[in-house]
Amino acid sequence: MKLAGGAALGLATVLVLSSCGSGDGGGAQGPGDGQVTLKMVAADYGDGPGKPNSGETFWKGVVDEFQAANPSIKVDVQVINWNDIDNQVATMIQNGQVPDILQTGDYSGFVKDGLLHKVDEVLSPNVSGDMLEKFAEFGKVDGTQYGIPFVSSARALFYNKDLFDKAGIKEPPKTWDELKAAAGKLKEAGVTQPFGLPLGQEEAQAESFLWMLGNGGGYKDASGTWAIDSPQNVETFTYMKGLVEAGLTTPNPGTKDRKTVWEDFGAGKVGMVNGGPMSIPIFDAAGLKNYGVVPIPGKTGPLDTTLGVMDWIMAFNKNGHAAEIKKFFDFFYTGSAAQKISDTYKLLPVTNGGIEKLSGDEKLKPFLDALPNASFYPFQDPKWAVVNPAIKQTIGGAVKDDPAKVLGELQKTAEAAG
Repeated sequence: MKLAGGAALGLATVLVLSSCGSGDGGGAQGPGDGQVTLKMVAADYGDGPGKPNSGETFWKGVVDEFQAANPSIKVDVQVINWNDIDNQVATMIQNGQVPDILQTGDYSGFVKDGLLHKVDEVLSPNVSGDMLEKFAEFGKVDGTQYGIPFVSSARALFYNKDLFDKAGIKEPPKTWDELKAAAGKLKEAGVTQPFGLPLGQEEAQAESFLWMLGNGGGYKDASGTWAIDSPQNVETFTYMKGLVEAGLTTPNPGTKDRKTVWEDFGAGKVGMVNGGPMSIPIFDAAGLKNYGVVPIPGKTGPLDTTLGVMDWIMAFNKNGHAAEIKKFFDFFYTGSAAQKISDTYKLLPVTNGGIEKLSGDEKLKPFLDALPNASFYPFQDPKWAVVNPAIKQTIGGAVKDDPAKVLGELQKTAEAAG
């Protein structure tokens, strides 16, 4: 799971941000100088508007500032795009090149292998105490916290007001029937993608979950049992398949990533799309100004919840650098770094102090308001580390083939996962 992908970058980009890195994939000490080098792997959040290579620039700024205050600690950061980071990190660990710090979309799979520090070993109490409680709770496995929320977000429906006016649509949709009717009018008005539907590998699990929530479904039921092929979810994807077959969505949604669809929305080619605050810089960069933001339509009414999304940062315990990692984490959360991420990508902070600083931003208000009632992925179940990639790879087929069959195969994957 991620908040903003760098899918367009293709191959991984590697940054060595310190002047004396170890380069061996694990933390190391410099030769005889008493310095400790922390190896960090981070996901690439792409470019902010007018800020090419802003991911590289961001981390270089953080590391330079940290190292100026802590000359005995060097930090090497390797930035990898979202489509590659999970596989590359798995290979590193398999080869014994375990990083000290990892920032990505999931932590749970590493817990069962005993690879992570507990949060209280690498984060000071005053910092952890400022975390949004509901979000921090999802960093726990069996009551112990291993994952530290890195950035957060929520989701809502964006709609192009100019295209709505052109199609004679007076109000944004609140129900699936209204959504279908609006999409039909947009199509008649010549809009090529009435509803943007990204079900490609970048983030199919998020788009799918939003639709499931609209019909009282989800990846698990109220008892915590996997329910990917529940009747509600099958009905949801049958409805979505109908939209696709009627030409009311992005063509071939199983092959389309959200960044592409968001860029199309910014270019005025899409009438409606689900998105988050991190979509706003993409729309701004494209020059789109006249859009509205409302709760996502559900089957019978607007969602009374939203997808609460957060990415994670975590510390591996192999290299014995807990003290140095704690200094870096405390610096990150108490300084300007977390705020700079929000400024660059319109992502939301995970601390009460950070949220308070953003409370006056009108563009972010719908999302800040939605966070308290958010629904989340089943992060705490170690099986999510297996189920999540499977969803990304195959759930797009549920709007092309038999929804019950595609969801049934994912259900089997969840039940069989170790």
